[in-house]
Amino acid sequence: MGKSRSGKRKAKEVEEPELSDSSDMAEMDSQPIALVVNEPKKTKRNDADSDASFLGKPIPQSEAAERWPKRYLSKVKAKKGELSGEKKESGTEEEVTQAKFHYTQALVDGVVYDLNDDAYVKAEDDKPDYIARIIEFFEAVDGELYFTAQWFYRAEDTAIKDLRDHSHILDKRRVFMSEIKDDNPLDCIVSKVKIAKVSPNMDLVAKEKNLPPCDLYYDMKYTVANLTFSTIDPVSKPDSDTSSTISSESGSNNLGDDERNQTSKKSEMTLLDLYSGCGAMSTGLCMGASLTGVKLVTVRNEAAEDFLSLLKDWEKLCMDFKLLGPHQSQDQDACLESVEVELDKNEDNTSDSEDTSLSSEEFEVQELLAICHGDPNKLGSKGLYFKVRWKGYGSDEDTWEPIDGLSTCQDKLKEFVTKGYKRNMLPLPGDVDFICGGPPCQGVSGFNRFRDKTAPLKDIKNSQLLVYMSIIEYLKPKYVLMENVVDILKFSEAFLGRYALGRLVTMNYQARLGMMAAGSYGLPQFRMRVFLWGAQPSEKLPQYPLPTHEVVERGVVPTEFEEVLVGFNKNEQRHLEKALYLEDAISDLPPVENDESQDERPYETLPRTEFQKYIRLKRSDVVGYENSSPQSPQKAMLYDHRPLQLNQDDYERVCQIPKKKGANFRDLPGLLVGPDNVVSRDPAVESVQVSSGKLLVPEYALNYVRGKSTKPFGRTWWDETIGTVVTRAEPHNQIIIHPEQDRVLSVRELARLQGFPDFYKLSGPIKQRYMQVGNAVAVPVGIALGYTLGLASQGLSDDQPLTTLPFRFPKCISSSERLER
Repeated sequence: MGKSRSGKRKAKEVEEPELSDSSDMAEMDSQPIALVVNEPKKTKRNDADSDASFLGKPIPQSEAAERWPKRYLSKVKAKKGELSGEKKESGTEEEVTQAKFHYTQALVDGVVYDLNDDAYVKAEDDKPDYIARIIEFFEAVDGELYFTAQWFYRAEDTAIKDLRDHSHILDKRRVFMSEIKDDNPLDCIVSKVKIAKVSPNMDLVAKEKNLPPCDLYYDMKYTVANLTFSTIDPVSKPDSDTSSTISSESGSNNLGDDERNQTSKKSEMTLLDLYSGCGAMSTGLCMGASLTGVKLVTVRNEAAEDFLSLLKDWEKLCMDFKLLGPHQSQDQDACLESVEVELDKNEDNTSDSEDTSLSSEEFEVQELLAICHGDPNKLGSKGLYFKVRWKGYGSDEDTWEPIDGLSTCQDKLKEFVTKGYKRNMLPLPGDVDFICGGPPCQGVSGFNRFRDKTAPLKDIKNSQLLVYMSIIEYLKPKYVLMENVVDILKFSEAFLGRYALGRLVTMNYQARLGMMAAGSYGLPQFRMRVFLWGAQPSEKLPQYPLPTHEVVERGVVPTEFEEVLVGFNKNEQRHLEKALYLEDAISDLPPVENDESQDERPYETLPRTEFQKYIRLKRSDVVGYENSSPQSPQKAMLYDHRPLQLNQDDYERVCQIPKKKGANFRDLPGLLVGPDNVVSRDPAVESVQVSSGKLLVPEYALNYVRGKSTKPFGRTWWDETIGTVVTRAEPHNQIIIHPEQDRVLSVRELARLQGFPDFYKLSGPIKQRYMQVGNAVAVPVGIALGYTLGLASQGLSDDQPLTTLPFRFPKCISSSERLER
């Protein structure tokens, strides 16, 4: 995405090089491998007896030269991009075919074709005919007859490709207009095709009903250079009484008063954060959006598996109790599943009346407290349940009861649903403006030896991607943001990434893929992640924010998706802050021991770097939290600065690792490293043991990555970065030991590497806190994406895939800095 190039339809696969380390990545950056190869479409002439000619008189020379000036430059060469509107990398020139005459009609095999007709074009052998709009007829100076094609793409021609046994979700009649144009011999035209342009419609039933008679249709364009699906023409928004003007007092970052006052948009949006974990993704998004004057009101939900069923149950209950008008729910009837609610509505039933006596085995419901869909009682019976407070009993006696057990409590049920509806306890279709989340896809992990490469979505470990997309389809938010590991663009020919993209496009969302490295936004870790934006046709598709910092590259980027790597063009001027290192982030934290157990402690030290100064800010001093009611003590406290306590064996091993840069288990006594970089035991040295009698160097360390890894019991160092903060703190196969202390990095130290402000307090057992931090979206990445969302939601962004940020992390999180801006 950061590399400017055009690209022609992919005619053959590119052989991908094997990448092994960061030096290979640097080479890849200078010699990018495109998903769509930069070469013309390989069309094929029709049979020898094919008849092709132009009809009528040529267009007057003066008019033709005005419409197509690059065709009449004699022997002068020009970039083809200047002819077609494409952008090419500097220094690449292709000769523009020079014209003798231009025409408005052609005759091919007895069929008359006009300019702007759509046609099938002969493809290579064994390939379906290409689809093109004819935008130019001309005779070249050498007498050859040509037409210029603007290409349409089938879904399988785009980044979506083949969805295998899920290809049924793609409408075979739907094509996408591209910006790619090139010249082809006139006799490559096969036949006419009727392609209708239709308006985008999120209501798929209405869209199908309103399709005009046609062979194919299109309602989106596909930008090959950055793999983006977007609307062709701006779609007007429906009128809404709830919209409001963003005032100049909103404190938005870098927005002029004129822009702000001329833009009538909602300054408050509802965000549903699925698979929220510790809430890092929504936290960053809220902070970033606030910099544009947009407030995100967040609802977080950890487990999404039964959430969709609960949402459908809830809408059915709201309809049952007449809380929804017919106009609010009629569009959802097709996708609502029947909820098994059997309420006894017999008017003669007086079980709730005050004078009705209860039998000795009956209890009276005092209040309904909560609702869930699942199996809260762990009895193997999933369904809709309510948490009940029983009359005469305390909270310890609350129970979860199935809805069919509450058939005599209709008044209590109605009271609960009515109150919940009024306070938006659960979202209804159309209530949510924005859904974000990172559906877990452990089935693609390299640690999973039983990965299903042929049908990844049949793996239960990847099923949450289906759930996530189904929730989007049901709630129909204006915006969608999905985050995931880069493996979804590597494993099984990137099937899961392609499926997610295809599913959004099938729902008529605009969509744009991007890969962002957390280190590029002000953190001392690389952490490459995949993001997928989606936006309804009536909304601006959010951009990806360009890097603000230099970064130490770690890991491998999928070469096939190199187009969506968010970065600058290699020849583009950039002003980046210097890369951050471990010392910048954690050198001010007080020393702690392996067995530290305090969750809270005073800092005892002063910040040493700008990063540390801002990461220590109190909650009330951070953007998006200005109006929160601080409950923190007068003196700033440090939370979660405690490490995973290692067992005695591992602790003794860690104590033996030298306190120097690059130290790891290979520095322990009794080892040899061969010329092939494989480590082994030295037979001339007696094996050293820890106090338990076990070997100082365990076998798993020797065998990790076939004996070639230097990660086991690796010690971090001050002038280095971390590849990726992970969910485990054991030092057995990663570099996670503190530079100068005999312990692993603490929860707070890793939280800082993820950009969490120090006021952000985690909860749960220590291992669970490590998991929360390791699974989180890096906070500055969330801030950057929240900023671009805020701009898009106010109509203040353009159609380019990338934008620059007017701030730098962590200074941007300071509310006082924001006021100064």
